[in-house]
Amino acid sequence: MRLFSSSDKALWRLALPMILSNITVPLLGVVDTAVIGHLDSPIYLGGVAVGTTATSFIFMLLLFLRMSTTGLTAQAFGANDKLRWRVR
Repeated sequence: MRLFSSSDKALWRLALPMILSNITVPLLGVVDTAVIGHLDSPIYLGGVAVGTTATSFIFMLLLFLRMSTTGLTAQAFGANDKLRWRVR
């Protein structure tokens, strides 16, 4: 009995980079907070908090580009319209 079928493997091949990219933004803020939290002044920690919030906001704000292009690409792929989904 096989644990993963070939379609499962293909799905994980596509999903894993997206999962990792979604994890890295908040992880960056956590690491920065842990490192800067050891400094003397709380001003540094406030600066890191503002920077992390701004970075996360911009990243999440631009997610609509990924979601909208994914749907259009899937429709073109399903219709077998190679001109619209092929990377040039």
